[in-house]
Amino acid sequence: MFDTSIRKRIDPALDAIGRWLASHEISANMVTWAGFVIGVLAAAAISVSLFWLGLTLLLLSRLCDGLDGAVARAGVKSDLGGYLDIVLDFAFYGLIPLAFIVADPSANAIAGGVLLLTFYVNGASFLTYALMAEKRGLSESARGSKSLLYTTGLTEATETIAAFVLMCLLPAWFGMIAYVFAAMVVFTTANRFRLAYRSLR
Repeated sequence: MFDTSIRKRIDPALDAIGRWLASHEISANMVTWAGFVIGVLAAAAISVSLFWLGLTLLLLSRLCDGLDGAVARAGVKSDLGGYLDIVLDFAFYGLIPLAFIVADPSANAIAGGVLLLTFYVNGASFLTYALMAEKRGLSESARGSKSLLYTTGLTEATETIAAFVLMCLLPAWFGMIAYVFAAMVVFTTANRFRLAYRSLR
């Protein structure tokens, strides 16, 4: 929901850093992998209840996620880079709820499982719509140059990171946060289904 407006504010700074990284022969794929490794470390910290460390690493990981596109824009874009960005993002988004489940299975397992289910279905709706839209030549430019078509929704990257931050700040409230966010993800998925039925029939 807020991704487009947030990007307009942060892209100039990210692009400047991206140009500097590209000028020092740091590729977008290197930044993508670095962000994912840091995300794995964030999940590991959360899984042993080091929530503040997990939060710090989580935010650093998402900074890398913003920077890889900036580096790509300053250098050479590739389909492989777009592929890695999407796949590793989805892996990261699954790791964080899983880490909270591992941290306290008795309190978090059901809520975390529900959230992961909604992520799974939402991811399928997102990627499948992007594939079908590509076949029909549909596009959008609100998020700048992307490897595939991004459909808007109530829950995008900004909202997901905000939810993860709340979970780290209020780990005892993980279940409530997870259920509320899962409902938001279901709403986003339902809207994407409606969009698909309207535009792909």
